[in-house]
Amino acid sequence: MLTSQSPISQLPRVGKSLSNKLKRLEISTLEDLIFYYPFRYDDLTKITPIAKIIPGQIFTVRGKILVIANRRTPLKRKIITEAIITDHSGSVKAIWFSQPFLTKTLKPGENVYFSGKTETGQNGLYFSNPVYEKITEWKKETLHTARLVPIYSLKDKITQKQFRFLIKQSLPYGKLIYDWLPLEIKKNLTLADLNFCLKQIHFPENNYYLEKAIYRIKFNELFLLQLQGQKIKKDLQKLKAEKIDFHLKETKKFTSSLPFKLTDSQRKSSWEILRDLQKETPMNRLLEGDVGSGKTLVAAIISLNNALSGFQTAFMAPTEILAKQHFKTLNKVFKNYKIKIALFTRTDKKIQNKNKISEIKKSALIKKISEGEIQIIVGTHALIQKEIEFKNLSLVIVDEQHRFGVEQRAILTKKSKTHKFPHFLSMTATPIPRSLALTLYGDLDLSVINEMPKGRKKIITKIVSPQDRTKANQFIRKEIEKGRQVFIICPLIEESDLLGVKATTIEYERLKKEIFPDLKIGLLHGKMKTREKEKIRLEFLENKINILVATSMVEVGVDIPNASVMVIEGAERFGLAQLYQFRGRVGRSEYQSYCFLFAESNSLNAKQRLNALLTAKNGFELAEKDLEIRGAGEIYGVKQSGFLSCLKLAKLTDYKIIIEAKKWAMKIINQDPELSAYPNLKEKLIELDKIIHLE
Repeated sequence: MLTSQSPISQLPRVGKSLSNKLKRLEISTLEDLIFYYPFRYDDLTKITPIAKIIPGQIFTVRGKILVIANRRTPLKRKIITEAIITDHSGSVKAIWFSQPFLTKTLKPGENVYFSGKTETGQNGLYFSNPVYEKITEWKKETLHTARLVPIYSLKDKITQKQFRFLIKQSLPYGKLIYDWLPLEIKKNLTLADLNFCLKQIHFPENNYYLEKAIYRIKFNELFLLQLQGQKIKKDLQKLKAEKIDFHLKETKKFTSSLPFKLTDSQRKSSWEILRDLQKETPMNRLLEGDVGSGKTLVAAIISLNNALSGFQTAFMAPTEILAKQHFKTLNKVFKNYKIKIALFTRTDKKIQNKNKISEIKKSALIKKISEGEIQIIVGTHALIQKEIEFKNLSLVIVDEQHRFGVEQRAILTKKSKTHKFPHFLSMTATPIPRSLALTLYGDLDLSVINEMPKGRKKIITKIVSPQDRTKANQFIRKEIEKGRQVFIICPLIEESDLLGVKATTIEYERLKKEIFPDLKIGLLHGKMKTREKEKIRLEFLENKINILVATSMVEVGVDIPNASVMVIEGAERFGLAQLYQFRGRVGRSEYQSYCFLFAESNSLNAKQRLNALLTAKNGFELAEKDLEIRGAGEIYGVKQSGFLSCLKLAKLTDYKIIIEAKKWAMKIINQDPELSAYPNLKEKLIELDKIIHLE
């Protein structure tokens, strides 16, 4: 007896070879097959009389085969299959190339639907390689013609016809898949039953039913994500965190000692976070802000209050170079405070005490952290190592990793002798539209820094034509003669004739040998070893490198105040939000900075997108445009992650469904936090957790 969980190999006509091909599409069970949706539909519903078809368009006709035969072309000796099809209005020829088996499949006298493009040749009008489907007394419903025909994303020579046949075989087992969505939601929103939707999504009877099916399935996907976020929030509310007092006098003294005024956004974000820290439930917040907007300073303000309350802060960064930058910044702003700061990465163990930074052995540093001598510990994920134990860790700040899950925080909880759950702040320089943050990070509260510190000069951005490249190179040389440094970003690591874009290694060699042979040029890309990358980044930071040629890996985590020029090759190959990030790598000091965009394409779309970078007021506006153009998976690099793999139909631009899904998720979780009355929904949520690896 087959079930929805039966292996795909148990379906008739699925042998070992096809089974392996389907596994490469991540289809292992009948349920996987049923939930593998079409990405578009060909509308072949209109049946046209043969007499009314014209060349150059796609038509569907219903006719009888008068004659069908194979012949060889005189020159290349290729086999052509020709058939004459007739209906009440006239007749037309159908031609197929290299498909001699058709004379055994299709016979004179049979009634058949034909769908395809019409063309004209020496012998008049004909169908070129049409899709066909027989009509018999026993087979009235079509799968491949005369309907809204599903088109799937396939590979390994699996044909559309073959796949549709498999889907048709599997759909009866869709009845065995339980509909986990609560009845109250279905009734209130008049949503169709899941089984009906699964049939309609694959073989829709009409556009109305297809739209209802798409809406229901999109709602399913977004509702589950929202429910998960709300459940995490609810679960965190049960946990106990340290209450961190707000030290008003000391905070005012600290901010007034800075050589600049805080922006209104920095003040507002700091207050939102400090208010959260005064509660005994763990904070769970995302701090968003453009590159150079001052997020690290906000982190310093809350770390100060945490230290003054007698607790420790773990400040984690994704790379060693970024951890070192944060360590350097915190030492600078806390130089007049008796706060001990340590750096703990794979290659570096340092401690700051009384404005002196010194190397320290790993074992000695671990002991000092354990005894509470260090108030702020800056590092990479090395801080989660087994041997590290904190005396009273109460705050975790993570830069550029929003999905630092509950389980990872639970590990840190066990490492703290207080066994309290730490407050959590994630920071990102990636401009995420509020609508997207609502979906991606439904469990996180959001603070936004949407203005830059006063005194920063606007980065001059220009789209440079190929004929002006020499002028651009001359300008770069002048900037380097002033003591400045330059980034050059390329889309690929190696040359690609197919894309026709600059390759990082090729551009590096060209600049080194032909354009700037007298200058020090560095190369940075993802295929280099970690130590090599760290060495190059450090040399660039120390101004030992004039020009850094790099891939998109410099998008985050490199702070070079001395850099004044950003050159982006093949600019149209990058998303707008990514281009904005690159540009933000310069303009981080008092020097006037520049961003030059070189495009390989002259298309109208490419020009419009690049012009948007010149006119957009901020990164959030650009991110909204990018989200519309390319989709979240492309922009935020989460297409292949577990998170977005659960969104098969829904898009992060489905704002209305997102809002509706969040409303119902909040209602369900507030009524029943443990989902005791919804066992099917609870089980579905557990499945989702396994996919996303959040917990």
